[in-house]
Amino acid sequence: MTNAHLPKGWEMVIGLEVHAQLQTQSKLFGRASTAFGAPANSQVDPVSLGLPGALPVLNREALRLAAIAGFATNCQVHSQSVFERKNYFYADLPKGYQISQFHRPICTDGLLKVRVDGHDIEVGIHQIHMEEDAGKSTHTNQGSLVDLNRAGIALIEIVSEPDLRTPEQAVAYLKELRAILLYTKVSNGSLEQGSFRCDANVSVRKVGVTELGTRCEIKNLNSFRAIRDAIVAEANRQIRRLKQQEPITQQTRLWNADKGRTEAMRGKEQAHDYRYVPDPDLPVVVIDSQRLEQWKADLPELPAQRRARYMEQLSLDEHTAWFLCEEPDRARRFETMLGSEQSARRAKSIGSFLSVRLAGAINRAARQWHQIDLVLVELAEVHDQWRDGLLSNKMLTDLLHDALSVEDDIESALANARAKVGLIEQDLDALRDVIDQLIEANPKQASAYRAGKEQLFGFFMGQVMKALKGKANAKDASAALRQALQSSD
Repeated sequence: MTNAHLPKGWEMVIGLEVHAQLQTQSKLFGRASTAFGAPANSQVDPVSLGLPGALPVLNREALRLAAIAGFATNCQVHSQSVFERKNYFYADLPKGYQISQFHRPICTDGLLKVRVDGHDIEVGIHQIHMEEDAGKSTHTNQGSLVDLNRAGIALIEIVSEPDLRTPEQAVAYLKELRAILLYTKVSNGSLEQGSFRCDANVSVRKVGVTELGTRCEIKNLNSFRAIRDAIVAEANRQIRRLKQQEPITQQTRLWNADKGRTEAMRGKEQAHDYRYVPDPDLPVVVIDSQRLEQWKADLPELPAQRRARYMEQLSLDEHTAWFLCEEPDRARRFETMLGSEQSARRAKSIGSFLSVRLAGAINRAARQWHQIDLVLVELAEVHDQWRDGLLSNKMLTDLLHDALSVEDDIESALANARAKVGLIEQDLDALRDVIDQLIEANPKQASAYRAGKEQLFGFFMGQVMKALKGKANAKDASAALRQALQSSD
């Protein structure tokens, strides 16, 4: 496989480990809250602090969510799984070990189909296991600080097989996985809050070689851009070393976005370095088959299914369907604006309006999608006016800009913007009067146009739109102007 990011003859091999925070109100083994943004060390309890005598009790909701993630990614979800102690020592790990799963995880042998550049690829999922998060260390020149609010947060780690060959494939896989977690409400998928973060295992080899090279792990990538750029930089670093006949050392590395390179953090541990042992405080997790079947039956429509439905039933193109289905709330907004009129023509027009016009306006105004939720019906009316020629592209742009420029009260802002912009003049007699007046005021240009200087038509159209302050149907104005110019003396 050729790769534009690498020298000719080389390919990268990528495996991803995704840590997703489960949407539970309390931690994996204790009662402390999981709310985001609380003051440091305010959401702790004896279990997450690792105090002597504090015993862990498994959060049942976390178990359900982990199983749902497995079903949604075509994994085998096991009726029995085991929690183990993963031993390592760091200031933000109070017990000196992390409760995790390794030898007997809850989910194994999954498969995710991902579409990249018009082609489908299959990415194997080695396993999904449950574990508790560590705390967060902040290092400064004055010393190091530890915040244990995240200690004990319920996570799943989704470990892919090394089936990815380009950073584009890696990003597409991650976006599909994040969408699945959002649709199933397993995780809120927030990269900004650290609810969805990724470690990338990268190695390189010559094209045609089947053996895997020595891999390095890039830790804690929390944006799709960082994931793409870090993978490219690390692969090229390894190739440079191999060309100079220098060995690749298995390492854990960090991404330095400012310098555009990965940097060594520590030697990469092997599984035996963590000395996994079954946690004596936690029994084997047993889920009865009836409960597993019920959880599987409760799966919602997944993003791939919804995309297929939109394309088959509503005739949406692939790009628009992908955009709308990337997040369930975006698809909900589309369906709300579509309303009861489920025709393919309206669906395609609404889809384009959302993915191009509205998305652009939201980005330019630095707003969030949820801020338009109160005015979806009104925005559908704006769309209909634009589609029917009552709003020009410029009028629509001005209207959306004015509506989204106001911080609060989107309902009043949109109503005021609609009143200010108004609608296109539909009185054809008034339109013809304006055109006649302009031709009379510009006789030399009119004569030159009739003599064959076609480019003057644009001059007259500009004058018409200026006279009507942009509130003219361009199609009607063009036809009326051409007729008037051709029939004038």
